[in-house]
Amino acid sequence: MSTVKIDYSKKTGKIKVMHAVNNGPVVAGKEQTRGNEWSYKAARIPYARVHDASFFAGYGGEHTVDVHAIFPDFDADVNDPNSYDFACTDLYISQIIEYGTKPFYRLGSKIEHGVKKYGTIMPSDFQKWAEICEHIIMHYNEGWANGYKYNIEYWEIWNEPDIDPDGATNKKCWSGNEADYIRFYITASRHLKSCFPHLKIGGPASVGDESFMERFLQAISNEGNVPLDFFSWHWYWTEPSDVSIKGTRIKRLLEKYGFGDVESILNEWNYVRSWTKEFVYSIKQVISMKGAAFAAAVMSACQNNPDIDMLMYYDARPTGFNGLWDMYTYEELKGYYAFYTYANLFELGTQVQSSSDDENVYIVAAKNGEKTGAMITYYTENDNENSKYITVDVSGCDMSKAKIYLIDENNTYTPYTKTPFIDNTLEIRLERNSIIYIEA
Repeated sequence: MSTVKIDYSKKTGKIKVMHAVNNGPVVAGKEQTRGNEWSYKAARIPYARVHDASFFAGYGGEHTVDVHAIFPDFDADVNDPNSYDFACTDLYISQIIEYGTKPFYRLGSKIEHGVKKYGTIMPSDFQKWAEICEHIIMHYNEGWANGYKYNIEYWEIWNEPDIDPDGATNKKCWSGNEADYIRFYITASRHLKSCFPHLKIGGPASVGDESFMERFLQAISNEGNVPLDFFSWHWYWTEPSDVSIKGTRIKRLLEKYGFGDVESILNEWNYVRSWTKEFVYSIKQVISMKGAAFAAAVMSACQNNPDIDMLMYYDARPTGFNGLWDMYTYEELKGYYAFYTYANLFELGTQVQSSSDDENVYIVAAKNGEKTGAMITYYTENDNENSKYITVDVSGCDMSKAKIYLIDENNTYTPYTKTPFIDNTLEIRLERNSIIYIEA
């Protein structure tokens, strides 16, 4: 039998933002009355990165977010409001904010898989591109061009410049080479930070190539005076512990080059066993209970790792990577309740000491005054594993009136009443890939 221990008398730190996502709600229209805006709000998602928003017509499609969509004629006057088309992005950003989430703005373009590229072509003038972005920030934060004062904090420079190696053809995210991107990042980050010293400017939204990360960090360290308020990276995998271990390796790289205090943000992640022969299997798992348990386990593992500051799940946009809402009906999937449950912990705010003696059982516990909560997840990559019994031993809190909620193949945040806590101990059988939330 596996054992989980929780001590609510011992505080260990803050509950971190592990439940941010990519992209915002789908707001129901007057004719096609499908939407997830209210369940999105109920999930209490703290940040939404707006990468790949332009794939979805409901957000505004090709006219949304991307720099080349907002400033379609690169030869136009950067200072003229008429050079910019903010209409669709204005609506999309306003809807993210309206339903309780802060935008995390990726400057650049969505990934482009087609034979011809449009937004991922390396800008011909790095300085002008930076000045265009300056005006986009002015529009959303300072009211320029009939804009807003949203105080959007995070501004990310490009996406996955390292997804294809130098010399590759049909490059999906950055048409230039590695050295080009580094020069581009230096130019853009310096300009934007000089204009907005109070905002967080960062990148590079690495695909996860640690050799690229090291060369990038070494180059900007050698250059000197290059802003890097956050370091963003991506990782798709099947083992939550490996995601956490990768985060630690990345933190050591940041420290090696003098960026130890920089936020490390994993802002694309999800379950993927393989991008080739097992990709269909992977997508099926993303929208299943296994995908939900994986998400909860990753959030738990990374909450317990001080080397990772924020997670942003990919993706809340209607797509095969969305394990929170069905991409056709926008009804909640099992994964939604993993994020809903973690949001409970985030609202409590203070993490307390907890442990598990089983590598496949993950635990995060939190409190706020007399209120307590714990999320326990049984996740395994092995589809032949069985259910298992676990013992939950609690100290520092009276559990006699605890409430237990169960999320598995047959239960969706369902109150569990079969076996209560006895002398602050609970024995419960968990199905493979399941989550329980305990509050007292």
